[in-house]
Amino acid sequence: EGMTPPQRILFPPEKICMVWQQRQSAGAGLRNVGNTCFLNAVLQCLTYTPPLANYLLSREHSQACRQQGFCMMCIMEAHVNKVLHSSVSAVLPLAVLRGFRFIGEHFQLGREEDAHDFLCCTVNAMQRACLSASNDLDISSQATTLIYQIFGGFLRSRVICFSCKAVSDSYETFLDVPLDIKAASSLTAALEDFVTPEQLDGENRFKCSKCEKNVAASKRFTVHCAPKVLTVCLKRFDCFTGGKISKVVEYPGYLDLRPYMSQADGEPLLYSLYAVLVHSGVSCHGGHYFCYIKAGNGLWYRMDDESVELHSFDTALRQQAYLLFYAR
Repeated sequence: EGMTPPQRILFPPEKICMVWQQRQSAGAGLRNVGNTCFLNAVLQCLTYTPPLANYLLSREHSQACRQQGFCMMCIMEAHVNKVLHSSVSAVLPLAVLRGFRFIGEHFQLGREEDAHDFLCCTVNAMQRACLSASNDLDISSQATTLIYQIFGGFLRSRVICFSCKAVSDSYETFLDVPLDIKAASSLTAALEDFVTPEQLDGENRFKCSKCEKNVAASKRFTVHCAPKVLTVCLKRFDCFTGGKISKVVEYPGYLDLRPYMSQADGEPLLYSLYAVLVHSGVSCHGGHYFCYIKAGNGLWYRMDDESVELHSFDTALRQQAYLLFYAR
């Protein structure tokens, strides 16, 4: 409601399966070729995203792909099949490393990159691959690819003019939700802060189209359309200094997104945690990335480059999380 419907549906939503179609234990670890732990940790979190893995394991994409040259969907399909069907304990993510500069032109092999940045670039590269055969699509139709239907949602920004009470709504797509944790000690507190109205006043006043002047107003973000997979980035790194907020931020195994929606009353909107990406170290310029994932057999594993170890769910819930992955 309030949004323009898509002119075309690029991927049929009923074909997206949220539960594992193959119940198997964790696959291979990933070899580190020098400062590639960020890449390994992100790839493992994506590999154990059930709706994405189900699709990639079917090899449906490569059978229909007409893309010349680099295609991130073909690379991910080959990678996920290799990792989950491997008989060896660790594999080299060679195809991803070869396509590194196509994923993000600012990336340099051998340099420690930011895991959140790499995740965003990888998901965007998969989205571009899904759109490669469809030119000149409206924004709503572009959000109907497999990738946007898994990871994408819509935020609503609502501004209310204090003078005439006019309501102005705008909508934007998102693939993840970055949350400020300076004042929050839990994920739910950070989400509360995210949807708390902000006062627009002073130099920050709002140009009201009804009053036709700059006025004081309130602005509030809410989740308008919830994604099937909710990716949360806890903003641990200072943009200017690169310093790290190392405090404990509690996060639940099950999350109800309903209180943070535009329609806040209604049935609970429940998500279940399936991956936690962790950064250990004191700043974004160094340290180490690893992750905890829930495999198709329902058990939790710690993925640390080549190492794959069975761990308890409780251990996965007690980490200094940087990225959290929840599935509907």
